Amino acid sequence: MSTPRSGARTPDRAQRARDLAVLRRVRDRIDREFAQPLDVEALATGAHMSAGHLSREFKRVYGESPYSYLMTRRIERAMMLMRRGDVSVTDACFAVGCSSLGTFSTRFTELVGVPPSVYKRDHSAAAEGIPACLARQVMRPVRNREAPPVPPQ
Repeated sequence: MSTPRSGARTPDRAQRARDLAVLRRVRDRIDREFAQPLDVEALATGAHMSAGHLSREFKRVYGESPYSYLMTRRIERAMMLMRRGDVSVTDACFAVGCSSLGTFSTRFTELVGVPPSVYKRDHSAAAEGIPACLARQVMRPVRNREAPPVPPQ
């Protein structure tokens, strides 16, 4: 039978539940305020923890960093805007809170598998007639470099 190291703390169930509630509030804030300028420091301050601790715990619980989660939310929203057909890639980028078109395009391509301009061209009319609740499920991007590689053209 092993005993905890001297000075090591093992969180009890109540503490773990409180920690999960804090992380859930951080995730909910990202979901609500994705178009606002958010960074890990601001999220950590709101959660009363250090940025490093928030990043580690968020990744442990949700499988990705807060920044990655935020960018995924932004990309999902941009995809929806571009499917409408009346929003340019640049307008979609800035509407979802990204300040760099280059970073947006790179992250979009990593998640979706094609550049935003190609996605817009191919999908702007694809969602016509599909209920929004179904379109969100069918057209949701995969996460963290899981998109199939794009062959060179």
